[in-house]
Amino acid sequence: MTTATDALVLLVMLVGTVGVVVPVLPGLIVVWGATLAWAIARQDGPGWLVFGVATVLYAVGLVAKYLLPGRRMKNAGVDGIVVGVALAVAVVGFFVVPVVGAPLGFVLAVYVLEHVKHREHAAAWRATTQAIRAVALNVGIELATAFAIIATWGIGVLSTRA
Repeated sequence: MTTATDALVLLVMLVGTVGVVVPVLPGLIVVWGATLAWAIARQDGPGWLVFGVATVLYAVGLVAKYLLPGRRMKNAGVDGIVVGVALAVAVVGFFVVPVVGAPLGFVLAVYVLEHVKHREHAAAWRATTQAIRAVALNVGIELATAFAIIATWGIGVLSTRA
């Protein structure tokens, strides 16, 4: 039997998952937070076990999210300073042009900075495509982590049914 708490937690998790793709909410932390709320509502061993597993998944996802795309861009020759400036431009772009401003600002900043550095379109475009792939990898890692947390929670819900 599905409880109102389970249904609400699932809804929040789905909203968080959308937040991974559409950067309006901090999607992954919303999914993790919904698991925490479920564990607090249950107040039992299985609930805390599910939350513990979700926390480990969240931590692994965060580490992967920050290490893998950054390493990929570094191997492609995109400097850390370029990435830092592009991230700052992405934050400003998010507020200037909601939803599409962040990725657009990031990509444009990488291209412009790499074009200034190399003084040629081909090298700047190569670096920009690597940056786009890194951002896609980042979103993929976040989505996989969110799905893993949701699956863990779902197994917990199903296995604790009376």
